[in-house]
Amino acid sequence: MKQLSARRIIGFGVICGSLAARSGAAQQLGGRTVFPFLDLPPSAQLAALGGMSVSARNDDPTMLFGSPALLNPEMDGRLALSYVAYVADIKQSTAAYVFNTQKAGRFGIGVTYLNYGSLHSYDAAGNSLGTFSVNEYTVGVSDSYTKGKFTFGATTKLAVSSIAGSRSLAGVADAGVVYKHPTSDFTAGLAVKNAGYQFSPYPGTDRGPLPLDVQIGATVKPEHMPIRFSLTAHHLQQWDIQYLDPNARGALDASGVSKAPTKSFGDNLARHFTASAALVLGKGFNVRVGYNHLQRRELRLDNTSGSAGLSFGVMLKISTFQIDYTHATLQAAGSSEYFTISRNLNSLFKKKE
Repeated sequence: MKQLSARRIIGFGVICGSLAARSGAAQQLGGRTVFPFLDLPPSAQLAALGGMSVSARNDDPTMLFGSPALLNPEMDGRLALSYVAYVADIKQSTAAYVFNTQKAGRFGIGVTYLNYGSLHSYDAAGNSLGTFSVNEYTVGVSDSYTKGKFTFGATTKLAVSSIAGSRSLAGVADAGVVYKHPTSDFTAGLAVKNAGYQFSPYPGTDRGPLPLDVQIGATVKPEHMPIRFSLTAHHLQQWDIQYLDPNARGALDASGVSKAPTKSFGDNLARHFTASAALVLGKGFNVRVGYNHLQRRELRLDNTSGSAGLSFGVMLKISTFQIDYTHATLQAAGSSEYFTISRNLNSLFKKKE
């Protein structure tokens, strides 16, 4: 049996670091959460918007993972498929579909699957025990209701984590509300994400908290400007999400003694925000850029930040298909590639006149 490659080990380090940062820096919050993968953006557009959005309202069905209140008539009948290539053999696949029942409301179905590849197992003496797999997935149903300028939405989903045949289950719920200005291109949203309960922990472990996240944000396109701006504040339920490495060495004082790093109000405040902008070059082509300060601070290297926390993406419509691509940098040593393709399925079944 081949031993676990260095690339695979680096891959796990990168993805675990990304999970920690995107789950609100669990260590900074005083403990560790279970199912941290729930905070990973599963689609190209969400990744391009800094990893989250509760206010970017458009026809992309995968935005239901940002907030169930983002469900809207433009999504009706649309199916979206997403694929994310992290590093090594770590991959994520997602599917989302939205339909309107007229009477019961607008529904969305979302499934996401994260696979870490095949890993080698060894006993305490170093003897090979073969290989095992690690994967995590969620299956959820979203419902939304619009009343005037406001849309209310909720999602219920089952989350499953599996390691070498052992499983952990959790019930998860998201809820949100979105306000859409009747005449201006302005939306604002509020969402409570990943509230729930771990039904079944892994054998020999205790139940843990899920990565709860309270978010508020706004998206605006100034009149006569081809740019749409978004700003999202996250982890509003916890002010201090700044972590100081106890082993880190600060600057030297006049005596040549290393000063311990101290927390900064400004840095902690900035960690609560993600910002993004989309250059709208017509209905069929957008260019997006996003920035996540928490991710940049938590996943930087000791001597450089590189482009950690930055994401770049494009949206292109070809015929009846919409294609989204995003390159997001997890840290200076790794990045991820997001691909999403979507199409309205209703047009396939309409009778030609």
